[in-house]
Order: sequence, then structure tokens, then C-alpha cells
Amino acid sequence: MSEGEYDNSSGDPSEKLRTLKITSLDEEEDEEDAPMVDDVYEEEDDEEEEEEEGEEPVSLGFVESPKHSWSLSRELFASVAGGTPAWLDPTSLPTGRSCLCDFCAQPLQFLLQVYAPLLHKESTFHRTLFVFICPSMSCLLKDQHDQWKRQPEKAFRSVKVFRCQLPRFNSFYSSEPPRHDGSDRPTRNGAILCSWCGTWRGDKICSNCRIARYCSEKHQTAHWRSGHKIECRQPYMAPVASASTISDLPAETQKVASNHLWPQFEIVNEDECRDKKSEYDGFDKSLVSQSQMDEVKSLLDTFEVGGDKRSWAAFQERISREPEQILRYYRLAKTKPLWPISSGRPSKLDIPRCNCCGGPRACEFQVLPQLLYYFGIENHADSLDWATIVVYTCEASCENRVVYKEEFAWVQLLPQSAATL
Repeated sequence: MSEGEYDNSSGDPSEKLRTLKITSLDEEEDEEDAPMVDDVYEEEDDEEEEEEEGEEPVSLGFVESPKHSWSLSRELFASVAGGTPAWLDPTSLPTGRSCLCDFCAQPLQFLLQVYAPLLHKESTFHRTLFVFICPSMSCLLKDQHDQWKRQPEKAFRSVKVFRCQLPRFNSFYSSEPPRHDGSDRPTRNGAILCSWCGTWRGDKICSNCRIARYCSEKHQTAHWRSGHKIECRQPYMAPVASASTISDLPAETQKVASNHLWPQFEIVNEDECRDKKSEYDGFDKSLVSQSQMDEVKSLLDTFEVGGDKRSWAAFQERISREPEQILRYYRLAKTKPLWPISSGRPSKLDIPRCNCCGGPRACEFQVLPQLLYYFGIENHADSLDWATIVVYTCEASCENRVVYKEEFAWVQLLPQSAATL
């Protein structure tokens, strides 16, 4: 969640996550499978005890508008929410089915990326996690339902996570820390991206202008209908543009045509203060609006399970200490994610092992629904919504020839969303 970290003793902004290191999951391994309702209270007490014993506090992520046009460039190793991703390895991007929602087969939209290096390993000196999601709530409902099929042969997902890592000495970036003055540049160009979404590799080319590139037919059609059918016939446009010509352009000049991307923010972080009491008594920036709160309370009143009510109250109380947080990072701290609803938690067996090395996955961070507020997503019945998205990554952060290794996200929905399923 930080800018490039090179010298932990320096006071550089790169100390946002300080020295990240892999921590033991003994506490989680000792857990029983998903608890029954009667066990909820006891498990919550155990979580509090573990948190007190943790070596480091949880790191909270907040969104801010970027200070400069170049602040989120990939060579600065920023954590980003919305807009387009700053690919760590800009050439070997995910391809094929990995880029698509497994339910509607449409390209996934970039949600956020977290820069989380692990400095005790040479291969993870730079390390970024990328989260993508289908903007269709219908697909997210199917995803939430499908994830309960324990270890299916072919998992279907509308939320996908990719991990990419590089050593300090690599072919894309300087081995020296960034200067953060606008003069930093990558040492190698990246792949040509889709002219519409600016996210995925643009392997398809407009047959007319031979300049615009696309990741899918859907995005080519969208660009054409939005005005490209007029633009690409302008006489001043060159009939052919080579890949090297386009990739030589600075990233900021490669404009994205889509007006459906979420606004882009930088994610900054601070340690959670456990003793802080919220002085916040409004709902305009709270986790949910007053009307949403009333709706959720009404729905929870219809539940026969008292554990859900208790979990929601504890979740709201904890989040209210820093109501603008959109992300909670756990890998450094020995603690577990906050679950808004007790009945939707995964057991150990629900979390698949690493696709590359077969090792266990650890909880790395969770995304809170507050992010939807900053993205300006309105509260309609078919609007994208979630209670939380918890990201699990390979505990060993293994190495493999696959540059972007797919990790796992567990989706938990609020009762009113789950009820529509």
C-alpha cells in the first residue's frame, strides 16, 4: 500500500507499510471449521485476544485525490483505487479468460491495487496485488453463491485478484528509489492497452484507422458507438501506426475513451488506533447511509440468528472509529478480517490453496463498502454492493513462471442483496 520502499531507516514516504513480512497463520490453523451460530460470540472474543497479541497494528487504507498528474505512474509504486491499473510488470499481462467475468464473459473492471512489498525475499522487493470486479450486481450475486461450492473443478468468479512481484534489479525500473518530483521514468515500455478501458492488453486493432486497440469486441463496439466511427475517418490520422510508435507515448498521453470507469484515487494508509473513539455523528460519509442503515436493521430484525445482529453492531462500531477507511491490511498484523455478517464467513476449507505452489493462503486485506461511496455508486436495487471483499494470497508469496498469479477473494453480501438470490 505504499510507494517504493528501499530504505526503511530513511523517512521516505515508502514507509507507508514499513517492513512487510510474512507472519504465521498458527492462529487460523487452530480454528475449527466455520462456527455454528452459538460459537460466534466466543470466536469474536478470540479475535480480540489475538489482536492484542499481534506484533503490529492493522493498517487502514484511505483514498485521496492524486497530488499531481504523474503521482500514480507505475514507476512510483502507488496503491490505487479506480481508474486504470498501473501494471507492475507492464508486458506480461493476464490474458484470455482471466480478464473476463466468468458469468457474463465481459471484461472485468479495475477496482484497486495494493503495493505490498515483502523485503525479506529478493523476489518480492516489489509486489503488487490487483483486484478486478464485474460491475454487474447480478454477476456478483452468482459469484457469492458459487464460492460456497467447496473446491469446484472449475471455479466461476466475477471478482479476481492477481499478484505480481519483481526483484529490486529488474528490466522495468531503476534499482534506486523514486525521486517523486515528476522526473521518474520506467526503463522499459509496456504493452499496448485497450483504447476504451485502458486496462487490458489491446490485441485487437481497428481495421479502419489501424491505431485504436481493443481487448474485446464489446469495447471495440462501445468505442465505435461513442464517436470513434467519426474520429477514425479523419484525414489527418495516419493509416498505420506501429506497436512501437504507440508504446513510446508517455502513459498520460494514451487517453482512455470510456466514461464508465470509476474515479481514480491514491490509497494512503495509517495504523489503526485501537483506543480512538469516534467523534463522528453524521451519516453523509459513514459506511452506509441512514436509509441503508434503517433497511439493514429492518432486515436483520427478521433474522432468527442473533449472531448476525451482533456481528453487524461490532463491525459498525469498529469501522466508526475511522469511518472513511476503505481498506484494512492484515498481513503484517496477527489478526483476522472483520466480518459484517457472521453467517457468511468462510471456513479454512473454503479458501483454496495456491494455484502455483499448492501452499496455504493467508488473509492479506479486505475491501470495505465505503469505497462504493467514493466511486459515486448510487443505492439502487441493481447497483453494485457488498458487505466486504476479503483477499487471500499465497502465504509464501511463491515464485513461478506465471507473472500474474491469480489469488482468491471471498465475497460477503449484505442481507438484502443475498436475499435477492
